[in-house]
Amino acid sequence: MAILKEFKEFAMRGNVIDMAVGVVIGAAFGKIVSSLVDDIIMPLVGVATGGMNFTDFKWVVQKAVMNGQKIVTPEVSLNWGTWVQTIVDFIIVAFCIFIMVKFINQIRRKKTEEPAPAAAPTHEEELLTEIRDLLKAQNSPENKK
Repeated sequence: MAILKEFKEFAMRGNVIDMAVGVVIGAAFGKIVSSLVDDIIMPLVGVATGGMNFTDFKWVVQKAVMNGQKIVTPEVSLNWGTWVQTIVDFIIVAFCIFIMVKFINQIRRKKTEEPAPAAAPTHEEELLTEIRDLLKAQNSPENKK
């Protein structure tokens, strides 16, 4: 039972919950970006490059061994086209996160740049100011004559 209590304390900390929300939103954001790359950007890149589909590019290390229609040994290949598409995914995600962080930092800077209203002096500060002014008046050259 002690371990359950300790786990509950751990799981209910604000940081853990914030992190969990971030992971869920990040996963959803990743799906959106993957769809953007797969369904919009890469087809346009394919059209621009003459109808090439990057996911079809691969380097075959060992061809599949067939016995009629039956695959005895599957093909071994390096799917470099899929890797290129994954890199494009990463660059787009990284750029989107960069823009988002830049926007958040800009908002934070604006909040810190706003001048805070000047606080009214406390009663002690007012009394000290009066004492200072009286001492200055007593020590001024006009009073020494």
